[in-house]
Amino acid sequence: MDKSQGRSAQEAPAKELPNFVTASGHRGLQLEEKLIFEQGVPGRIGVDVPDAPKGAANKLGAFARKGTIGLPDLSEPQVVRHFTRLSQKNYGIDSGLFSLGSCTMKHNPRLNEKMARLPGFADLHPLQPEKTVQGALELIDTLAHWLKTLTGMPAVAMSPAAGAHGELCGMVAIWAAIQAKGEGATRRRVLVPESAHGTNPATAALLGFTVDPIPANERGRVDLAAFEKKLGPDVAAIMLTNPNTCGLFEGDIKKIADLVHAAGGYFYCDGANYNAIAGRVRPADLGVDAMHINLHKTFSTPHGGGGPGSGPVVLSAALAPYAPLPYVVHGAKGFELVETQRAGTSPFGRLKGFHGQMGMFVRALAYMLSHGSDGIRQASTDAVLNANYILARLKDVMSPAFAGGPCMHEALFDDAFLKDTGVSTLDFAKALIDEGYHPMTMYFPLVVHGAMLIEPTESENKESLDAFIDSLRHLATLAKKGDQADFFHAAPRLTPRRRLDETRAARSPILRWKPAQPPAPTAQAAE
Repeated sequence: MDKSQGRSAQEAPAKELPNFVTASGHRGLQLEEKLIFEQGVPGRIGVDVPDAPKGAANKLGAFARKGTIGLPDLSEPQVVRHFTRLSQKNYGIDSGLFSLGSCTMKHNPRLNEKMARLPGFADLHPLQPEKTVQGALELIDTLAHWLKTLTGMPAVAMSPAAGAHGELCGMVAIWAAIQAKGEGATRRRVLVPESAHGTNPATAALLGFTVDPIPANERGRVDLAAFEKKLGPDVAAIMLTNPNTCGLFEGDIKKIADLVHAAGGYFYCDGANYNAIAGRVRPADLGVDAMHINLHKTFSTPHGGGGPGSGPVVLSAALAPYAPLPYVVHGAKGFELVETQRAGTSPFGRLKGFHGQMGMFVRALAYMLSHGSDGIRQASTDAVLNANYILARLKDVMSPAFAGGPCMHEALFDDAFLKDTGVSTLDFAKALIDEGYHPMTMYFPLVVHGAMLIEPTESENKESLDAFIDSLRHLATLAKKGDQADFFHAAPRLTPRRRLDETRAARSPILRWKPAQPPAPTAQAAE
């Protein structure tokens, strides 16, 4: 008997898979899916909508519809199947390890989701009278208390809707403090390390500050000598991330804070990487004046695709009087939301129509209460341990960006190990997709050439880390053979769509689907 007759699919040569084509376009249970607009058939609908009464007056006036709006007509099974199939093509934290660096894509405990869906929280309306939402205000106040306790800061603004919004809040508070001192015309320069998140210089520029970059040293930290040379009476603040975007702890952080304070400036800390130190380090002890906290990262609430997010900002005593409205206080009649200026405060105004992201608040507090202080500390510890495990197991086949010493919550590699192979960082990342993993962050931070930034978080166990590492080791070994460039250039092979022209897609996006036009009639030749 031919041995191939009893051969399992797992034993089939891998080289056969990319060239295997089916008549349907499907690949097993991965179905070829048309756009929902392409599936529509006029008159095919899943519900019966009664016709408008004859002779009824048109109340829309000039806004009455004059033609179809282009939505597809579909049956209910078509709609359900379409979105189910799309979900099968999606990669998320529930699918597998999400190695996106500087983003903290950690597991979202289902308990948090259950709490956020409790009717008392899920059915709130922001215009309800305060006496009907005492439980919600108490929850916000309790969450604010624990954020202040974890960070050691005396005040917190809860309304910012996300990290960049929180940056804006912190920097506007700094701006307000400078204005109150009468230094608004002179302190116009903000120092920003070159490894900063892109939103840092953008936020400073938005407020009219001049952005002055600080280079990194050979260890991936702020160049202290260069920083000291840039200090002066016109410095408003420094915006620094710690741990920084290279996945390293800024060991000179306290000295940097003391120096900027001595120069009359303020210290804004980007809290995007707080998951590495929560429960272990209090930012107040490092000299921080303002720091946003991404609840949708450190405290597990789901994020991605533009939301949902939440970015409370903790403030030092120097900035607390300028915290924005509204905020919660506990008075004689219970909890109330302060909407106007009170004695002893100088709020810079409002950042948001209402108070913040209630669903995120519920999830974050559920995370805190279920973990406790020891659990939050353990999560940070495990996040750092996992990143260092990846670094230790890959440093012999990939090239760590900065040699000597451990990393913090994320491991950073450059493309030196790919030199003379014809394989780029992008090629390497695309091949990782065929291995079943979302690629790491590529080409960021900009201070590292061909950067590959990996953040496993504390969510992953050793088995999942080992499987991920084995795939990276395999690809690194394959690339270094020197004759596999074509293999990497063709990746990914196993996705619903192959490699796209990403530059063209970004520069010339097609944002509206249009039905295919029939070909123009061909002119008939004269007889």
